[in-house]
Amino acid sequence: MNTISFEAKHTTLGFIGLGSMGSRIVRRLLNAGYKIFIYSREPEEANLLEKEGAKKSASIAELAQNATVILTCVSDDNAVRSVYAGPEGILRHAKAGTVALEMSTISPATSRDIASLGSDVGIHVLDVAISGSTPAAERGELILFARGNPNVFEAAEPAFRAFAEKYFHLGPSGAGTTMKLAVNAILGVEMQVVAEATALGQKAGLNRGILLDVLSQTAVIAPAHLGKLGRAAHDDYSPQFPLPLMNKDFRLILDLAQAKEAHMPATEAAFQVSNSALATEKNEDFSAVVRYMERLNGESRVATAVLDGMRRVAR
Repeated sequence: MNTISFEAKHTTLGFIGLGSMGSRIVRRLLNAGYKIFIYSREPEEANLLEKEGAKKSASIAELAQNATVILTCVSDDNAVRSVYAGPEGILRHAKAGTVALEMSTISPATSRDIASLGSDVGIHVLDVAISGSTPAAERGELILFARGNPNVFEAAEPAFRAFAEKYFHLGPSGAGTTMKLAVNAILGVEMQVVAEATALGQKAGLNRGILLDVLSQTAVIAPAHLGKLGRAAHDDYSPQFPLPLMNKDFRLILDLAQAKEAHMPATEAAFQVSNSALATEKNEDFSAVVRYMERLNGESRVATAVLDGMRRVAR
């Protein structure tokens, strides 16, 4: 571990997963002076980043052989297992002593498995879960929840500073992803409450624009939802945190709750609405549950059926 440096002039990074979050983190790291090899199954974003200074890799195996520190930010547990443990994966091709920062939102069990497999071959894997939206990523204001070797975490701070405002070390393997799921439970449930309150106010005669403006100036609206209200006022639900990803996180949260025998009736109800909203809002931001609840309250028979279902879950 003593041979690993995270200072830009001494470090060659590899980055796997160039989605809306990953591509923005890569740009922040490039601007901080890092040399970065990138890999993505979607060539369009990789081509753009190559023009900005990143170096494309033909495979994960090639990237793993060139990088001393590898960051991964992919879609789900299956993708993480493939990236790390597949035939062309990091654990088969990276050099012993390599550090991997796994930043996907996945189950704590998968985080622990990947860390254990990494340890078996001399690769240090930290789960470094990300909290924040794509605008926060562009501004370098993400919050990171990490677990793993505290010395590796401390050494990684120069890289973290390039794209994160705060970063916390939370303990053993899986703690980072567990913290992320706890945070996203609050994020999703609060958004559902905002959506219901907005629909209720309109049903009771409040002007929509005034309602959203006043809500945004009250202490009950969390900073994470403040911008969502302003965008909802203009019916702008373009994805910053897409609804399908919020829905995936709800599933992970409830799977963890079931495994730990934790009762989460409000989260179960919010997940039910989120899942129903996918039919019409799957290409939108998770805040599109505001529009979904507004439409739902204009269709009394559908609304009654869904709300009755939510009540049954809550019992």
